Amino acid sequence: MELEPGGRHACHAAAWPVWQALVAAAAEAGIELAAVSAYRGFAQQEVIWNAKWRGERAVLNRAGEPVEMAQMNAAERVAAILAWSALPGASRHHWGTEFDVIDRAALPSGYAVQLVPAEYAAGGPFAKLGRWLDENLHGLGFHRPYRRDLGGVAPEPWHLSCTTVAGEASRRLRLAHLHEAIAGSAMEGRAAVLAELPALYERYVRRVDRPPPLRKRPTK
Repeated sequence: MELEPGGRHACHAAAWPVWQALVAAAAEAGIELAAVSAYRGFAQQEVIWNAKWRGERAVLNRAGEPVEMAQMNAAERVAAILAWSALPGASRHHWGTEFDVIDRAALPSGYAVQLVPAEYAAGGPFAKLGRWLDENLHGLGFHRPYRRDLGGVAPEPWHLSCTTVAGEASRRLRLAHLHEAIAGSAMEGRAAVLAELPALYERYVRRVDRPPPLRKRPTK
């Protein structure tokens, strides 16, 4: 489903009504919730990965500071990219269940969105959105898979996951499928990735925040 006219962003059909309900709930709080990224296929993820590998696109460390890729060996490059960007084939955005969100109403004139944690913290342009998500996301069909630093992907307060649909997609993802997809790709550094893929899979794909259990309504 297209999230806006022109088809700039799309999502899984089953995630669409859940997204619409989230947008409506945010609007009641004076937040114009908008996705700056949603569905992203293998080819698009590969373009992002390759540009970062070659140093053509900025790579940040876990503190949000730029790093110099030319000074790193292959294994170090892989770890640096994976702090913020998924392996092609392993991105949750492939599922059409993930949304990187901003508050469009809070955008300063001419502001370029960076998608860094400081934008959602106190004093950032999306601080109100960050607080609202903290207080309301549970129960609206979404959760943050990268809410905490678990040693894999760095925390991403902007990244929302449609819980039920993403859960099914996650259960279907297998290491063997990922290995096959990467081995047959034009991905930069794939030899280094494939050499450590089981460990990378566990650290950066499986090590995520799970949705909190639904609260049971008290029985009468």
